[in-house]
Amino acid sequence: MKRERVAHAIAVWFGCGLSPVAPGTVGSLGALPIYFAVRSGGAMAIAAAALATTIVGTWAADVVASRSRVKDPQIVVVDEVAGTLIALSAAPRSIAGVVVAVALFRVFDIVKPFPARRAERLPGGWGIVLDDVVAGLQALAIVAALRALGVIA
Repeated sequence: MKRERVAHAIAVWFGCGLSPVAPGTVGSLGALPIYFAVRSGGAMAIAAAALATTIVGTWAADVVASRSRVKDPQIVVVDEVAGTLIALSAAPRSIAGVVVAVALFRVFDIVKPFPARRAERLPGGWGIVLDDVVAGLQALAIVAALRALGVIA
């Protein structure tokens, strides 16, 4: 039972997924405390946080999905946390950088262009989390390009 309670807390990202309005967006915003805590370590620290969140989040999402018998429960938002952190790993340390990274991640997460939609078909926690990892990587690519072009600084 303790295992399930821990998995639930992580999967709903300590309450973000319980938001009655836009739980995915609230989950993305829930990534910001981790981002601000590790960003002084640079892109690699943010990427490491994203990787850790992805690994633990996949386990937690799988436990919650199995328990609820729902393929991708709406309350599970740890995947948004992981994807947002991935996008933020390319963002400059500015308000504009954070806003652009989070916004682009949300767009890619909602639209799910190839191959994100395909990743969503994977079983259990893998399908719940990896589509958001792909969306995060897609957002990261655009953020990095915008940064290289000097559009965001």
